[in-house]
Amino acid sequence: MKKIVILFLVVMSTLNAQEVAVLKYGGGGDWYGNPTALPNLVQFCNEQANTSINRQTKTVDPGSVDIFNYAFLHMTGHGNVFFTIEEAENIRNYLLSGGFLHIDDNYGMDEYLRKELVKIFPDIELKELSGNHPIFNYRYKFPQGLPKIHEHDNARPQAFGITHQGRLVLLYTFESDLGDGWENPEIHNDPQEVRLKALQMGANIITYAFEH
Repeated sequence: MKKIVILFLVVMSTLNAQEVAVLKYGGGGDWYGNPTALPNLVQFCNEQANTSINRQTKTVDPGSVDIFNYAFLHMTGHGNVFFTIEEAENIRNYLLSGGFLHIDDNYGMDEYLRKELVKIFPDIELKELSGNHPIFNYRYKFPQGLPKIHEHDNARPQAFGITHQGRLVLLYTFESDLGDGWENPEIHNDPQEVRLKALQMGANIITYAFEH
């Protein structure tokens, strides 16, 4: 009974949190990439999407109980990703308890990430989301699906997800690089309309995560 009460309190803390954090994963990949991205997205959401999120974003380790303090976790990078079995189990419990993880490939993490996601959800397949998924139409409309922000391999942008009991709990954005579009404008010199698309899609992701 005590364990059930503790779990309930943790879940309620997660669902009510107006906090976001960057996931500090192991393996040598640059988890710290795009340092201005998430604060800028939070500011956009607070100004345009009626959220009240703390703009001072934190970092959390995947194996820490602290991840349950955040309704939304963001993960990015270019290279290797590694989760221990304990970390994978902790992330799984977090997601099944109401949390949300957005992974944005900053170019080069795909081959490493996919094998680690199997550790988290060995029984749930990562599937591409169609353009009519609610996350593309939640606040801002993207009828064609994920917008293209940076070229990279000039492949089409794809959004993959893991869904549990009808709720999207994990979103992986690939060949789009939303995070670069969220960064300070002078870093990548993206046209304003491209940067706005990235921020609007990011606002869809965050508001979906908070309200589901």
